[in-house]
Amino acid sequence: MCLSPNPIQPRRQQQGSALVIAIFVIVMMSFLAVALLRMGNNADEDVNLEVWSLRAFAAANSGADAALAQLFPLNGSVATCASSSIWTPPDKPGFHGCSVSLSCVSQTANDVTQYIVRSTAVCETGDCSSGDSEQCLRVSRSVEVEARE
Repeated sequence: MCLSPNPIQPRRQQQGSALVIAIFVIVMMSFLAVALLRMGNNADEDVNLEVWSLRAFAAANSGADAALAQLFPLNGSVATCASSSIWTPPDKPGFHGCSVSLSCVSQTANDVTQYIVRSTAVCETGDCSSGDSEQCLRVSRSVEVEARE
């Protein structure tokens, strides 16, 4: 009697192979899900940072505008340049959590006075006073304006 080799393996040798493949697929899918979640969280953080950066830039621009309005009042009075001051933004939603510091330097040469106004805005959200960097987002932007009289 001639026995031909059976191409189908006995059942005992096949037991558990589907389980190994299923576990492998589940592990790979969980790694993919974790990577997608991290990408989503990073995108959210980037959007928050962009919004707060624009808010700080707008506050710095507004502070520079306020300083120029004090330097060159509409009634034509003499300009005064304070060396440093704090400008309190209006209590509007766009300026919430922002503070602006101003500095002004004047230089006169050949009967022309040049003013250099620097406005630095710091906007923050979260618990920045405790020093916990995980719960704090702080952004600073500066604007420098030169004007002549």
